[in-house]
Amino acid sequence: MLASKYVKVAYKSYEDFVKNCKVCVPQNFNFAFDVVDEIANTEPNKKAMIWCNCKGKEKTLTFNDIKKESNRVANFLRSLGIKKGDVVMVMLKRHYEYWYCAVALHKLGALLVPATHLLTAKDVKYRIRAANIKIIIAAVDERIVKIINEAKEGCPELKNVVSVQGHVPGWLEYSKGIERFSDIFERPIGNKASTVDDKFLLYFTSGTTGMPKMVYHDFSYPLGHIITARFWQNLDDDSLHLTVADTGWAKASWGKIYGQWLCGACVFVYDYERFSHQDLIDKISKYGVTSFCAPPTVYRYIIREDFSKYDLSKLKYVETAGEPLNPEVFHQFKKTTGLEIKEGFGQTETVVFAANFPWIKSKPGSVGKPSAGWDVDIVDGQNNSCQPRQEGHLVIKVKNGRPVGLFLGYYKDDVGTKRVLNNGLYYTGDVAYKDEDGYIWFVGRSDDVIKSSGYRIGPFEVESALMEHPSVLECAITGMPDSIRGVVVKATIVLTEKYKPSNELVIELQNHVKNVTAPYKYPRIIEFVEELPKTISGKIKRKEIRETSLRIKNVIN
Repeated sequence: MLASKYVKVAYKSYEDFVKNCKVCVPQNFNFAFDVVDEIANTEPNKKAMIWCNCKGKEKTLTFNDIKKESNRVANFLRSLGIKKGDVVMVMLKRHYEYWYCAVALHKLGALLVPATHLLTAKDVKYRIRAANIKIIIAAVDERIVKIINEAKEGCPELKNVVSVQGHVPGWLEYSKGIERFSDIFERPIGNKASTVDDKFLLYFTSGTTGMPKMVYHDFSYPLGHIITARFWQNLDDDSLHLTVADTGWAKASWGKIYGQWLCGACVFVYDYERFSHQDLIDKISKYGVTSFCAPPTVYRYIIREDFSKYDLSKLKYVETAGEPLNPEVFHQFKKTTGLEIKEGFGQTETVVFAANFPWIKSKPGSVGKPSAGWDVDIVDGQNNSCQPRQEGHLVIKVKNGRPVGLFLGYYKDDVGTKRVLNNGLYYTGDVAYKDEDGYIWFVGRSDDVIKSSGYRIGPFEVESALMEHPSVLECAITGMPDSIRGVVVKATIVLTEKYKPSNELVIELQNHVKNVTAPYKYPRIIEFVEELPKTISGKIKRKEIRETSLRIKNVIN
């Protein structure tokens, strides 16, 4: 595996890993040339991807296929004027062309902006102007065409829109564009060549509060994902890995390209229009997926499935990230499959910086221990390290150097960057604590922690208690204003199919929380809803729930 060129890949223990794992970053490292093309040159027939869609189509792509097709795309984009430092947005869902385009942009030294197809026209226009986007490459469907055509009006910086898998009047057509170009692309030299310090990838955050921030990484970013793929997802040359994520999400960078190919693993991509947990399990079974990563929401659905209908004998390792994993989901999945879900933790701004690594015993509810090379701490308001079990701000120490995979800052936002990167620390915006064994326990986002009658209440603990009740499919805990207590705990709940809202169920759930956790943490307000509001990356929008009026007929108090 190529990862061994940049880091030692075998360690005897977690302590050995933390002490001796150091990522080597060559000054001229370029993922496209030094990983994709390198594998293609030495093992041209090695599988890079198995792709299938919900309509029954499938493709197997080798590293040589990725190399040649990305070369065509690079030559095509160069003909349109794209050069080192230019910004290109790619909105391709889970279509395999995403990987050709991403690798091509890396070869050109251009700045890749992945985007989800769920954006609105306002979102797209904001991104065009904020990042000075020159070209958009987009999948063709009715909604995407409509929002891009609306967004591009009044945006002279946008020079072209390229349509993938279809023709759109006024757009350039991807298939006709690349067929005219060679599958040979020489690595740029001199001032046209990228270095690890150049801007590589730009993600817009979900934007739950205010306008989205622009998180940008440099060309060393893929090397940081060796930790993600090799030591958390436990991948090697023989792995077939599936991460559930749209290519517009940072989770796709975590699980669908960089670390996986550095480890020599094959990426499995299921290109669907509507999520079905039954279809997902069927694909894992049919194609022999060995490693699987999905957000907790997906696991909450699949633990209710009858696994005896599927052959999951090749599935050896499962992981989760994106939101905290409730212990009840962990236990139910292990009981059903025999596999422990290995939780990892990180952000769009980072690679995985804490996880339940193979060497350590998992503690359900904990995100695990810090990654090698990441000096993770919990600090109080004066930046002093907290004692075990003392809640505080989760930070990364950067005084002695930036760990490989940490973002450079917020693009064109010095004020926002200094707000989170100062005093030799990166402030993640999360509240957590460490236990006596060094495990990190997530409490909540700083803005989400509830202070009621003098008590501090972390949403995750109450949510985990509710998830143990058979009536609860999903839930979110928020604080709501109260004239006596200042703030009270509110639970917004999606029920499983067998249950209906009732006053009796409210009392039952409240008593359940009192019995499972401290009595003062029980939800005094319960609202039953059909679904929870979520960001485009699948995270619960607690701010929207807090702002929702309590005068909704579903609220039972």
